[in-house]
Amino acid sequence: MRLLVWLGALALLASAAGVGGASAPPWSLDFEAAMVTATRNDVGIPGTTGTRFSLVDDLATDDDVAFRVRLSRALGSRHNLSVLYAPLRLHAQGQTGFPIDFNEASFAADADLKATYKFNSYRLTWRYEMVRGQRLDFGLGLTGKIRDAFVELGDGTITTRKENVGFVPLVHLRLDWRWTAKLGLILEADALAAPQGRAEDALLAIVVRPWHQGTMRLGYRVLEGGADVDDVYSFALIHYYVFGWSHRF
Repeated sequence: MRLLVWLGALALLASAAGVGGASAPPWSLDFEAAMVTATRNDVGIPGTTGTRFSLVDDLATDDDVAFRVRLSRALGSRHNLSVLYAPLRLHAQGQTGFPIDFNEASFAADADLKATYKFNSYRLTWRYEMVRGQRLDFGLGLTGKIRDAFVELGDGTITTRKENVGFVPLVHLRLDWRWTAKLGLILEADALAAPQGRAEDALLAIVVRPWHQGTMRLGYRVLEGGADVDDVYSFALIHYYVFGWSHRF
């Protein structure tokens, strides 16, 4: 599942020897921390016969903390390549008041349930800067994402887990608007929709540039999407309240 990250890291390192030309330092390291809350997390496993229930409405999902790290390299003045590691894990508990059939296991009504929702993401992103200006940069590209996910449900006696690992192609965009030399706005997103499901991960943040090659940001990120197929029904809406830091070198 980490193959995409390793391939991206190798590509970034290989580019260091032979690609240059950008006036700014080519490398960028970005760290983001966030308070996370879920307002939707509906599951049914299998998707066609499992009981559909909500980890948010039928159980209670705890708010949590998440982080993500991105390493990027500018390839000349227009191209950018980056690798991202973005783990996420949420926990829920409670009683549903109705029986649940989940992943070939049965849970009685009013059982004390505990659930874990994991959605780790490994991404390799290429972006082409279509607009490079004094106040505005805008780029479009492609992201290859490896999804490493599972939903686990247990009642103290039985515990069962449905894992879901797969590759997802996404469209990537980034807009960087500099209102002043020190203050600006960033919109960044990976997203795609298909008949079987959809995925959106979008950030809107206020950016402060307190030093020459560094930025800090405060903003809001939304992670939304899921799939409706025979094996799994799962749709989530998760909100991130973000603090971020990045540095070019």
